[in-house]
Amino acid sequence: MREPFQNEPFTDFSITDHINDFQEALRKVEQELGQEYMLKIGPDRIETIQKRKSINPSDVKQLVGIVSQADTALAHKAILAAAAAFEDWKKVTPSARARVLYKAAALLRRRKHEFSAWLVYEAGKSWTEADGDTAEAIDFLEYYGREMERLSERQPIVALAGEDNELVYIPLGVGIIIPPWNFPLAIMAGMTMAAVVAGNTVVLKPASPTSVIAAKFVELLEAAGLPDGVVNFLPGAGSEVGDFLVEHPLTRFICFTGSREVGLRINEKASLSQQDQKWIKRVIAEMGGKDTIIVDEDADLDLAADAITASAFGYSGQKCSACSRAVVHELIYDEVIEKVVERTKRLKLGMANEQITNVGPVIDERAYVSILKYIEVGRSEGVIVHGGRVGDSSGYFIEPTIIKDVAPYARIAQEEIFGPVLAFIKAANFDAALDIANNTEYGLTGAVISRNRSRLEQAREQFHVGNLYFNRKCTGALVGVHPFGGFNMSGTDSKAGGRDYLLLFTQAKVVSERF
Repeated sequence: MREPFQNEPFTDFSITDHINDFQEALRKVEQELGQEYMLKIGPDRIETIQKRKSINPSDVKQLVGIVSQADTALAHKAILAAAAAFEDWKKVTPSARARVLYKAAALLRRRKHEFSAWLVYEAGKSWTEADGDTAEAIDFLEYYGREMERLSERQPIVALAGEDNELVYIPLGVGIIIPPWNFPLAIMAGMTMAAVVAGNTVVLKPASPTSVIAAKFVELLEAAGLPDGVVNFLPGAGSEVGDFLVEHPLTRFICFTGSREVGLRINEKASLSQQDQKWIKRVIAEMGGKDTIIVDEDADLDLAADAITASAFGYSGQKCSACSRAVVHELIYDEVIEKVVERTKRLKLGMANEQITNVGPVIDERAYVSILKYIEVGRSEGVIVHGGRVGDSSGYFIEPTIIKDVAPYARIAQEEIFGPVLAFIKAANFDAALDIANNTEYGLTGAVISRNRSRLEQAREQFHVGNLYFNRKCTGALVGVHPFGGFNMSGTDSKAGGRDYLLLFTQAKVVSERF
């Protein structure tokens, strides 16, 4: 019997040997930068004329890789390859499918620093953020393998004399996997392999800024023994192949993580029945957040400042779970701002490959321009007390920016910025703070810092988010520990990394035999 699931430990970068090992991985990956990556459809590697350059957001002159781009004809070919592979893959026993995930996890664990180094160069992640991303990818593989084995066991249903009744979970069919760039290994691997271990086959359309990482993972799946056609690697612009993949009549489900706008478009397109389509398509969507940390008047203010700073500026605020709003009781408002500013000043903005860096670049020019526009909006909607400027021109660097005295319905208090921008909002009392926390169209994560038990219990019931944390940061969900997903426009509350997640990729079939 396989040992119970345990989360992959994070690397302790205070240990000299770990530092040296990571530096060696960075050197190894640097020697491999600039290579070309092809599509993989069934058994075939396909090079296309249309290509996209992936660059290092810390150093925009550095080429990470060149990735072939698909068109609709190749997208159609990929779906047909997945459909053909499904006929065999669905017959493979759940335990055998799970063993592919366990093998992939073992291979990834052996190459942990190498994959983290790719995350540093292509995604602009600091050492600790990259290490956490890779650890989470390992967790998803280990956890979903065990979950599929659990679901394959005889399920408990009420007995009826004279009949044998059985409920089994069977796969859906061909799925389209559209992961985000901000967790380009963990979320990409989790979405893809949850579908695969459940018996489905997929077309993986990676996020354009981080396609090289996805290509490396597909190579790892080959080494783990995954049959051709089960995962088809199809990089390409969403504007070119996105709608085609979603609307294809052989597409059975779409699993998406990304922006609200794209998620709603996918949901709308998927709802329309196409000619020869035999099913209602299933959409599994995670679409972002506008997350709030509430600080009560009796809170531990140092704990509050630590939680806000870490949640707001980890990975430059480019997390759907990031704290973009701190709602603070008016009696302690100024003191909390002072403490957060003090901590933020200690953060080192710089290139992601440097160990001392706390805050690296934002992902690309589009994000860079958008975030700077929001900072300018913030100048008119509040008072910038820290940051607001750009960093070194070698990359997409933006200082962690703190804006105080923001109104609850200001643009920077309502719209998802997805960058290192934190708005402080003053609340007259705890009820008002909860009202503000719930006043956006999102409902992903939130946190409350308080010593008052009755107020924590009030928030437990009234703070309407999918993941609510007390007296800690609102980022850093662990697989198996914090099943992750949100309400309202944050998505379909899929609870990735939880016991319900694989059910989204299966359908329940009941067989009854009368004796």
